Amino acid sequence: MWPVLTLTFVYRTARVKAAFSTLSSKRISGSLISKTPNCPSRIFSSNMASQPFTAVERGAPNSFDYRIYFRDANGPISPMHDIPLYADEANKIYNMVVEVPRWTNAKMEISLKEVLNPIKQDIKKEKLRFVANCFPHKGYIWNYGALPQTWENPEVLDASTGCKGDNDPIDVMEIGQRIAKRGEVLQVKVVGCIGLIDEGETDWKLVAIDVNDPLAEQLKDIADVERLCPGLLKATVEWYRIYKIPDGKPENKFAFNGEAKNREFATHVIEDVHKFWQSLHSKEADAGGISLSNTTVESSTFKMDLVAAEKVINDSPPLGEPQPIDPIGNYFSFVIE
Repeated sequence: MWPVLTLTFVYRTARVKAAFSTLSSKRISGSLISKTPNCPSRIFSSNMASQPFTAVERGAPNSFDYRIYFRDANGPISPMHDIPLYADEANKIYNMVVEVPRWTNAKMEISLKEVLNPIKQDIKKEKLRFVANCFPHKGYIWNYGALPQTWENPEVLDASTGCKGDNDPIDVMEIGQRIAKRGEVLQVKVVGCIGLIDEGETDWKLVAIDVNDPLAEQLKDIADVERLCPGLLKATVEWYRIYKIPDGKPENKFAFNGEAKNREFATHVIEDVHKFWQSLHSKEADAGGISLSNTTVESSTFKMDLVAAEKVINDSPPLGEPQPIDPIGNYFSFVIE
């Protein structure tokens, strides 16, 4: 018997029409974490031997309690504050914290207000948040995450966009061929950026590629993306424009009419948001509830000892069995112009 696809038609007006049925399909997961029997955590490591960051799962996957904490060789760290921005500053190679593997739907993000800033799933209206599949896109269409030691200041007007920052680390879309693991730390080359205006806030989206990807050497600037990955930038702008419409929100807007800016422009944006992050630790900027706790930033007045940091992880719920996942990942929404 052939599976029947569930179709949800989403109109840009208040009219919403839907035809519901079921879809038989395998759940797509980008996580390749191996499970250790009778162990309260699962761990996996970065692919960079010189900076062995380790992600530690706690709580039950697909639940409100699920968290991914981070460690280095010495102990617990914050992925926002302790992982260096640069993996190789001279060559402008950055560390990227992967929050969402490609083709998955769970809206995972670095938790700004929790001590040590673990990755957790966003919650809206007391439910775990999932991004809708807007046909023909399945979940996130790149490996999605953030650059550590960055912050888009919500009190500073961006001269390029005319809007203030969104109060988050800067986002990264890694476009390589490999599906990354949630919580992995990749070393990436940034080749450009797109200026999303998300509900009136500046939300820069960096276009990057894993330095180990076969195309990394050939991708030197944003023009190379269209040449080697034709259609990807257009699909990216479309994805951001419509992805909130199934939730009843208006389409997103863009700076520069959605035109992707080049590597040099993106580099200046990264330098700015890194300075904003530094201003948090120097107390020149109001953190507004962001936890600045860290274990390695020598210039920070918010440095905590490793014993206290270990307690944060140990006091969190131990790794549990995965909870049933929301079936939204099996449905498609059609945005009708």
